[in-house]
Amino acid sequence: MSTLAQLASLQGRTALITGGAGHLGTAFASALAEQGAAIALLDFHEEKCRASAARLQSAGARALPLIADLADPAATRAAVAATVGHYGRLDILIHAASLVGTDNLKGWAVPFPDQSLDAWQRALRVGLDPAFTLVQEARPHLEASGHGSVILVSSIYGLVAPDTSLYEGTAMQTPAAYSAVKGALNQLTRHFAALLAPRIRVNALSPGGIWRGQSESFVQRYEARTPMRRMGREDDFKGAAAFLASDLSAYVTGHNLVVDGGWTVW
Repeated sequence: MSTLAQLASLQGRTALITGGAGHLGTAFASALAEQGAAIALLDFHEEKCRASAARLQSAGARALPLIADLADPAATRAAVAATVGHYGRLDILIHAASLVGTDNLKGWAVPFPDQSLDAWQRALRVGLDPAFTLVQEARPHLEASGHGSVILVSSIYGLVAPDTSLYEGTAMQTPAAYSAVKGALNQLTRHFAALLAPRIRVNALSPGGIWRGQSESFVQRYEARTPMRRMGREDDFKGAAAFLASDLSAYVTGHNLVVDGGWTVW
């Protein structure tokens, strides 16, 4: 029988993480690096991506920054090739990139009557389309791994509708396209899990609200509605990523791991 340490180890494995310079991407990279994985960080923001890779390297991890716009399918596919070319293999794929409420895009985080089709389509090109492109491109490498694991980062808003009362009196908005992308990722998780088994496991990870300096009124309302009485922190998601990426979850596929402090229990 394997020990927990053996099951959790990612020594000798490589992970490609989209949105790798973001808050969650950075947390996932840190977790997998601590388990021994080599990391490729893929992000649109070059300076942030290189800084994130440098922090991992300073902690003794192997980290490769990759700069690309996920809305470009050719660049997305090239990132997989660059990862395999640099490390010689690919074992773990985490798709965490997404447009979020704080993105400054015309017609995006605005009231529904003002949300634009251009912003909707950009959200799909960045959040949903790459899940298809990346998995298609990475499939032979993940199959060759013997431990292939795909994690698609969804959201509680892929499961339930936003509670609009939380946002009253604030400048915050939840674009319809965000929910559409996250709901689609949940179904794509199930589709890929069935399609790619038994050599590749595919799971979703759905965070709840994460504290990012939101208005006091929003935070108070959110925490009052959450059984754990607080918003999430980046550390809350490291263990979930470590579990789904490693052999700790070797018999888990097609699952959506919801990490939301209990938000969706009612």
